[in-house]
Parts: sequence; C-alpha cells; structure tokens
Amino acid sequence: MPRIDAHQHYWRYRPQHYPWIDERMSVLRQDFDPPRLRPLLQEQGFDGALAVQARPSEDETLALLALAEQCEGVCGVVGWLDIAAPQLAQRLEALRPYGALRGVRHQVQDEADPAAWLARPEVERGMQTLQRAGYVYEILVTHRHLAAAAAFATRHDEHWLVLDHFGKPDIARGVRHWAQQIRPLAALPHVACKLSGLITEAPGGRWRAEELLPFFDAALEAFGPQRLMFGSDWPVCLLAGDYRQVVRLCERALSTLGVAEQAAIWGDTAWQIYGLTESGYGSVSAR
Repeated sequence: MPRIDAHQHYWRYRPQHYPWIDERMSVLRQDFDPPRLRPLLQEQGFDGALAVQARPSEDETLALLALAEQCEGVCGVVGWLDIAAPQLAQRLEALRPYGALRGVRHQVQDEADPAAWLARPEVERGMQTLQRAGYVYEILVTHRHLAAAAAFATRHDEHWLVLDHFGKPDIARGVRHWAQQIRPLAALPHVACKLSGLITEAPGGRWRAEELLPFFDAALEAFGPQRLMFGSDWPVCLLAGDYRQVVRLCERALSTLGVAEQAAIWGDTAWQIYGLTESGYGSVSAR
C-alpha cells in the first residue's frame, strides 16, 4: 500500500480569504502549492497526500480538485461544501465527476457556538445526505467540544467520520485528561483520528517530544492503529516545527509497533477510509 500524508493544505494566500492567519503567523502568509510540498514528500518516502480545505469556500474546493487533476501526488481532496444548504445533494452530484473529492470538512471550531452548530437541524439533514453519498466527514473541533462531537458522531454512523488533530487537546492539562475526553468518540467504530497538528497545540508552539509522545500512546490505546492515520498539517506545522520534525516525532511514537500496525498508520488506514485508488494519482516517490 502507498505511504500517504493524510492531512496538508494548499493555498494562494490572500488576507481576506484566510482571516484566521493573523499577524503572529507570518510564515503562513505566502502561497503553498504542490511543487513546494513534493520534495518533502519525496524525502520522507511518501507517495502522495490528501489536500484538506483551509477556508469555507467552494471556490477553494474547486481549486484543490483542479490541482488533483494536474499534479502528481495529490491523491485526494477533503473540500468544503455548505452541508446545511438545501442544495447539497445537487452540489455533490455536480462535483461527482471530480473523482478526487473524498470528503468534506467545515471549520466548526471557528463557529461562535460549535456545539450548537453540530446540533443544527440543517446540519443533521446535510450529514445524512453526505454519508449516504459515501463521503467522509472530518470533524474539526478543539478539546472544549469533544463531548458535542461524540454526540454528533453517535447520530451519524452511516459512513466514516475522521477527527482532525487529535481533537486539539489541552496539552497543559496532560494526557490523562485528554484520554478521558476522547474515550466516547473512540468507542464509536466508525470514527477514526488523525495523528496531526499536535505540535501547534503546545503552548506558544514550544514543544518537547517527551511531553507529546504520551498523546500518541493514548491515541493508540483508544483507537488502535486501524483507525489512526498520519497527517503532517503542512504548512500550518511550520508555526512550531518543520516537516521532517513532524515525521520524526510520529516515527518515534510508533517505533515499538509491528510492521502491519505501522503500515496502517502511514497509509493503509487513509487508503481504506477515503477509498483511494492507485490509478487516481501519480506517486511522487519511487517505490
């Protein structure tokens, strides 16, 4: 099976399009495209990556889908659609010819009341449409709303749900607190989790491997390797570390696992959950 980075972003930076990139994030205030990521994927032996939306815009989704058709290594897209819109079924049908669309995400963490948003009747209806059409939905919330995310996931069990970035744990409170928070989600067999975005959750972006490794251990205990996948969160990871550091941290965390378990996290899980096909993209690394 290919080796897949299950979470990264591309964008053409325009301040009005990415208001979440504030003045403290100067490293992100530039364009990021496949030619910039390709050498990093090659260096670490990845065949490709899933491109994930970074703003609530169907225009961005279309741009990512175009990149998937034009560029080797873009093996799938998790885009944005208004899942609360009554026209969702028609929009999904219109995008079906783009075979790279594998899932949908909304930045729920940025809503004024994430728990209320997850419980909206329009969102409930949209999730039914999305899951019946066979698309993955990615859950982006912080540790503050993991209970609401678990309730949401319990109601929507017709297809895979994927929790981004460990659910953005409160690193300062420690791994035991996070393990308790994550347990209800992990108990649901249709929920998977991305081992991504952890270094940027460390206060001030200052992290030590010894502080973060227990979160990997707790995720393995809660989800098992068959429901975990590696994601770099590039280029957002650059706020706290480079691509190589993110990969090395995960390699260290998984070093005691068997070959099959490691293969699941480095690619097999993403391959299966997102329904990737080898004919759908060109590998950027020689195998």
